Amino acid sequence: MKSWCLPLVALIAAAFSANPGVKIRLTQKGLEYGRQLGVASLLEKLKTAQIPDFSGKERVSPIGKVQYSLTNIHIVNLGLPQSSINLVPGSGVQLSISNAFINLRGNWRVKYLRIIKDSGSLDVNVNGLSISQTIAIKSDATGKPEASSAACSASVSSAKVKFHGGASWLYNLFSKFIDKALRKALEKQMCPLVAKSIADLNPRLKTLNVLAKVDKYAEIEYSMVSSPQISQPAIDLNLKGEFYNIGRHQEAPFPAPAFSLPAQSSNMIYIALSSFTPNSAGFVYNNAGVLSMYVTDDMIPRSSPIRLSTSTFGFFIPQIAQRFPNLMMKMLVKADKNPVVKFQPNVMTVDATATATAYAIQPNGTLSPLFVLNVDSSVSSQMSVSDLKLASRITLNKMSLSLGTSYVGDFKVNSLDNILQVILKLVVIPTVNVQLSKGYPLPALGKMKLVNTQLQIMQDYLMIGTDVQFTG
Repeated sequence: MKSWCLPLVALIAAAFSANPGVKIRLTQKGLEYGRQLGVASLLEKLKTAQIPDFSGKERVSPIGKVQYSLTNIHIVNLGLPQSSINLVPGSGVQLSISNAFINLRGNWRVKYLRIIKDSGSLDVNVNGLSISQTIAIKSDATGKPEASSAACSASVSSAKVKFHGGASWLYNLFSKFIDKALRKALEKQMCPLVAKSIADLNPRLKTLNVLAKVDKYAEIEYSMVSSPQISQPAIDLNLKGEFYNIGRHQEAPFPAPAFSLPAQSSNMIYIALSSFTPNSAGFVYNNAGVLSMYVTDDMIPRSSPIRLSTSTFGFFIPQIAQRFPNLMMKMLVKADKNPVVKFQPNVMTVDATATATAYAIQPNGTLSPLFVLNVDSSVSSQMSVSDLKLASRITLNKMSLSLGTSYVGDFKVNSLDNILQVILKLVVIPTVNVQLSKGYPLPALGKMKLVNTQLQIMQDYLMIGTDVQFTG
């Protein structure tokens, strides 16, 4: 192989072996809810079935050859009392319907003995309708799920015709021939109708928000990175789960870790996000330059004895008060590296490395730099789910300072610990929490609502267990 091909092959291999950032598991409970919706949809579809007109000839004793035609056959009642859904590992989902019944009504016309014509109405009772349909599920070219009919069979145990009007008593003598013809006609109609119902699922499946806008800086991609994994207990969907800058999809400089879901089945679906997803958010927002803020004195509550002024800081660093007496200050807090999110059982932490640059504000508005501190902090995060969004709120765990640069000479950095903690707790963290409380979109289909939601933080991932309702 040419040497120039090797990087390309490696890139392609990496792309197809990439771990998902998000996994969705559809349990048997979720499949059962899907069965209820699917059967209701199929019932409506079957009610619209068009039974074709048909005609034939039969020899009936004692009148001889009879020509007949059945027209305007339509469904007046339909029931699907028994149905079940099962997973076919590696293949798809099998929907089974049994003991269904259909009541039909139509018109009949006959001709015999060359000159005698007769007509009337007919009723047909169809019983023992069974349908077995295997539904294949895969990812389409855009990373959205797609359903298709893989295999189908249908059978009708009996179709009983009853003629009304005219010499019905006579024609009921040869109804068994028409029973068979009708039964075969219905069996032929069923699988195409079911296939049409499956195809009608795809517009809803296509509503998966494969690219969801978060805010003016970021969007998150939920495209499927592989076809669904179908096993006996559940269907697993593997989604990319990566944040990007809007209009510029630069891959995060770190891989998504492998993770697997526990065997839980009390909810309809489970949505699991690995640490890769929030870490990709940190990379994106840091790239966008928004992980920074200026802190001014008016942002600190008036009740606080700590003021952002050279008088307050001069108490700890005398040379500030000497060189810049009675001036207000401004501080730029800026991320120095991408924040790192870690999931551990029942705990989510974020480690952040930042710089805090202090300035004295001169009477003419110019800024005189005083010092630059290196700030290493760790925060805990409380997660919540609301309106198909995952939100959070952080609190400070610990913080350490070191001196980056001083423009006012040497000083004891630890003397500023309390001041920086006040600034972080009263200004920076509340500002961050306002943004975090807005949340970011979870993967969703159409008008989906989450109910009975539970959130668990596991090792290396966060898992949301929930039931769902579709409102349209």
